[in-house]
Amino acid sequence: MPMPWTYRQASREWQAFLEDAKAEMGLTSDNACYTAVEGVLLAFRRRLAVQEALDFAQVLPAVLRALFLADWQIAAPVAAGTRADWTAEARALRPNHNLTPDTCVAATALALRKAVLREDLDRVLARLPGFAADFWSVPGGDPASLGPRIV
Repeated sequence: MPMPWTYRQASREWQAFLEDAKAEMGLTSDNACYTAVEGVLLAFRRRLAVQEALDFAQVLPAVLRALFLADWQIAAPVAAGTRADWTAEARALRPNHNLTPDTCVAATALALRKAVLREDLDRVLARLPGFAADFWSVPGGDPASLGPRIV
């Protein structure tokens, strides 16, 4: 079997994702964007059972998958909450060094949808709790602009 694409192109996929997320959030620093994305991923992961999180991770590009699963202290999922809750959690990560904007969840969702195949993401979201589709929705997003740009 050939090496999976996401491993061969991990750096290119990550840089493309990071550039998309940074642009959507209006950030100029890779470090600030990294913190914002990490906060969003952790807010999502906290709401999933272990198998659900692993299923979701399977459709992520290699670096995002590693970031999503890194330093995980497994605990019972918390309540789904709202976009305001998810945003507050993302903004609470490293509070003294966090420039995460209020648009972080939608911006990360848009960048993610530009990094993965829509069919793969939608398939896994359909198997997750109902809030997952809302979490990764892109209100007003142009479907023609979504989908992997590194192929």
